[in-house]
Amino acid sequence: MKLPRLISTPLLMLLAFVCFNTSLSAAERPNVLLILCDDLGFSDLGSYGGEIQTPHLDRLAADGMRFTQFYNCAVCVTTRSALLTGLYPRQARRPRLRTNMLTLGEALRRAGYATSLTGKWHLGNQPPLRPIDRGFDEYYGVLDGCCNYFNPAKQDPVFYNGGRFRAFAQNNQRITEFPKGYYTTDAFSDHAIKTIKQFANGEKPFFVHLCYTAPHFPLHAFKADIERYRGKYSAGYLKMRAQRHQRQADLGLFAALPELSPAENKKGDYRYDYDVPDWDALPDNERKREEARMETYAAMVDRMDRGIGRVLAALDEAGVADNTVVMFLSDNGGCASWPSGRPGQEAGFIKYNRDIPVGDGRGYEFVGKGWGWAQNAPFRQFKTWCYEGGIATPMIVRWPGKVARGSITHQVGHIIDFMPTLLELANSDYPREFNGNTLLPVEGKSLLPVFQGKQRDGHKSLSWELFGNRAIRQGDWKLVWGASEKQWELYDLKADRSETNNLAAKFPERVTQMARDWEAWQEKIEK
Repeated sequence: MKLPRLISTPLLMLLAFVCFNTSLSAAERPNVLLILCDDLGFSDLGSYGGEIQTPHLDRLAADGMRFTQFYNCAVCVTTRSALLTGLYPRQARRPRLRTNMLTLGEALRRAGYATSLTGKWHLGNQPPLRPIDRGFDEYYGVLDGCCNYFNPAKQDPVFYNGGRFRAFAQNNQRITEFPKGYYTTDAFSDHAIKTIKQFANGEKPFFVHLCYTAPHFPLHAFKADIERYRGKYSAGYLKMRAQRHQRQADLGLFAALPELSPAENKKGDYRYDYDVPDWDALPDNERKREEARMETYAAMVDRMDRGIGRVLAALDEAGVADNTVVMFLSDNGGCASWPSGRPGQEAGFIKYNRDIPVGDGRGYEFVGKGWGWAQNAPFRQFKTWCYEGGIATPMIVRWPGKVARGSITHQVGHIIDFMPTLLELANSDYPREFNGNTLLPVEGKSLLPVFQGKQRDGHKSLSWELFGNRAIRQGDWKLVWGASEKQWELYDLKADRSETNNLAAKFPERVTQMARDWEAWQEKIEK
């Protein structure tokens, strides 16, 4: 249908500008759906080069914006504390969530939003550290770091952590029994859908934080889902990684395609330093088991994507999709963790899983050293490291009519940016005090200019520290310290995003200055 020509083009442009810039008024503040998954590799999604079927997240990317330089904090718990507070993770003492910190739940509830968190919490399972203690009106999920997907009440294996039981709850009520056919990924999707429908019928805008445990270990998936990927990974880690790199080139994902970093072998005694297995040298039975691990992992991602599709459909059905900002990311890079850190642990792992198919709820499997690295193509390393493979995440944002469809941004962002971003969306501020406590000043910067297609005044410096790994990024320069080699390496990320050409010897003065800046940052946040 054609509009009658009653208004001139300049006036239309002016009206559009006014409408956009008044869209954050109290009456029109958008809802927020923030989806965080667990241990997803940088290249797992189809829209980031992966072969796993993720049509719903790929559609989200087509309808919105993809980030190519968005960062997390390398592991589950540090990322969650930083994302929720807008602060770098404080690790020197516990708890990670303190009274001088404000959570997104508290900030948005204070701004008049209905708030919920579904899924993984990992920041405390007792008062005053539960989601319902820290600003979330509604909570359902696992309060710990992971659990059995089919039966969260099942005890962890002794070989893994001594045989812990995981805390699962809805609000302040612990849940210890789960029905036949239960699967956490589906249950988390279902709860988010129910919450969206409930909130959409209310008077307030809403903030729904959906935190999947998928595809974090243990590897558990339905047989029918695994069958969708049977035989697709028989060529091994290097072939999958090379194919993903080629798809990234075909997608035009990067401003300049990074080199595909080579496989690396163990360099020292760091707990999460591993050899990448030689695929061709593996015995047939081990190779088939390795294939099954990646097949199951892919099935878990696939199932999560279908759940996200149902959640997005719930926004449509509730009539709120056009006024909801949807964001998706992962808490760290792909996970290569392997049970070999203590004497006898690997033997216990093998014994526990003997004669149990990968994916079966009776087992407790890991995707392992080769796949967990390969999932982060084209980058180096994986979860816990501060190389790009450990800290770079896919990040997608959809905001109909505000974020350009099918856009890609190469601007740098960080999870500490969510707090100021969501406060700006909510037309609210970050207080100096909360509940009688003086708050630490927020350390993130709003992403709203990036969402609007503008060049933002970004961070002058970003820093990381985890388990002896360190990094600092200033502009395109990045200084990295690996926990095994224990020396500074310098990279120009504009020319070498894959961190394959160490320039430390060429620019010693830059190394010295950036190392001092990292030390000053570390001292500041842990004082």
